Amino acid sequence: MASRLEINFIRLLSRCESIASEKRGETEWRLEKYVGALEEMLVALRKSLSKPTAEILTEYSRKVDFLKGLLDAEKLSSPTEKALANQFLAPGRTPTIANERMPVSKTVHMQTKARCTGEMRDELLGMGLSGKETDLRNRRGLPLDERQSAAELEAVLHHHHNLQEKLADDMLNLARNLKNNTLAAQNIIKQDNQTLSQSMRQADMNFEKLKTESERLEQHTKKSVNWLLWLMLILVSFSFISMILFIRIFPRLR
Repeated sequence: MASRLEINFIRLLSRCESIASEKRGETEWRLEKYVGALEEMLVALRKSLSKPTAEILTEYSRKVDFLKGLLDAEKLSSPTEKALANQFLAPGRTPTIANERMPVSKTVHMQTKARCTGEMRDELLGMGLSGKETDLRNRRGLPLDERQSAAELEAVLHHHHNLQEKLADDMLNLARNLKNNTLAAQNIIKQDNQTLSQSMRQADMNFEKLKTESERLEQHTKKSVNWLLWLMLILVSFSFISMILFIRIFPRLR
């Protein structure tokens, strides 16, 4: 069950993603303040006793980093720099709230990428941003080679974005495999330690049994020696008495 801190974090994160998906003016300050609060809550969530799993924390951190990178990219002056910075942003992989069909951060990423690509294309082709109608007329009047260059540029950017997502997926799979291998190694070491502990306990029990049997054997050996000694004494005494009686009964012949 999610803690109150995690519930508040999810609510604020959903609100930030909603603001990021809307068209914002230059005077909009809420998103930056909210993202700063998200960072503080994420640090507290990692230190909490009832913190979520490592994968969920990683997803939260990924979404917060995406919003931070989005704000940093918007502060850049050149459309080319904005487009390049957006290419390196990594949106969240899972929905923040249950009623989302698609993660909002991915939608924001696609919107921002399309807007930055359009601004960069406009800058490269020298069209400016005088309005949608003028922009449409200018695009229709572009020479064929310039339109081809714009299409090629967009294809290159799309290719780089796909490569980045593939690399992120590979890194995530590698991290999962490393985690699974680590857990498997820990289980094997734990089983070996248990087997070693059982063997040591069995060895201690066998040593105690051997010690007890050795003491019993020693006592038995002492008893046997004592009986043999008494038997020899009795035989010697009987022989001595018999000899004296024989001498008394049969005196020496003269």
